Amino acid sequence: MITLYHCDGARSFRPLWMLEEMGLTYELKMLPFPPRVLAKEYLAINPLGTIPFMIDGETKMTESSGICYYLGTKYGPSPLVVGLDDPAYGAFLNWMYFSDATLTFPQTLVLRYSQLEPEERRNPQVAGDYAKWFLGRLRAVEAATANSEFLCAGRFTAADIVNGYALRLAGTIGLAKDFGPNVRAYWARLQERDGYRRAVAAERKAGVEQNVAPRVRA
Repeated sequence: MITLYHCDGARSFRPLWMLEEMGLTYELKMLPFPPRVLAKEYLAINPLGTIPFMIDGETKMTESSGICYYLGTKYGPSPLVVGLDDPAYGAFLNWMYFSDATLTFPQTLVLRYSQLEPEERRNPQVAGDYAKWFLGRLRAVEAATANSEFLCAGRFTAADIVNGYALRLAGTIGLAKDFGPNVRAYWARLQERDGYRRAVAAERKAGVEQNVAPRVRA
């Protein structure tokens, strides 16, 4: 069985959402955030102490977007993954990498320097600068969703899952108020999906059952 280690609201929500969209059987293990500080025994399982961590037989993975691609190809075929012979394959891969390298990275610095660091180490200028960086890069999503419900291939794919998480995180750290109209409508569509709602419900249920307090949610 697939095992996914997850923190409430963390990047591990991407593979959780992917698992629900695909209807795969999995075990969800909730940890407090940050696990390397608050659940040090986790380091014996994942020496990086990062989230997510997925185990599928002999396969062990730590990168959220990569896990989504793995699930879609290993347990496919699935319409969530764009195939090599599809003209949209390049765009699909670009969005998969864009989600972390371009959208999520600046948000981690906003989160760190506005909320996670001790009060004396917080830096409003750094947080503000990287918030502007994120919103500037979000123009690509605003343009892509101007005349399309989803990012590529004319359908909902894993690219929407991984970038949708970045929008969820933006809500958590107070940036959703600055979304453009297309992004706002796109994010609303994603939240209406049954797979997204099931993932949110699974996250909450596991947190209660495993007695892990939730973080502030989007």
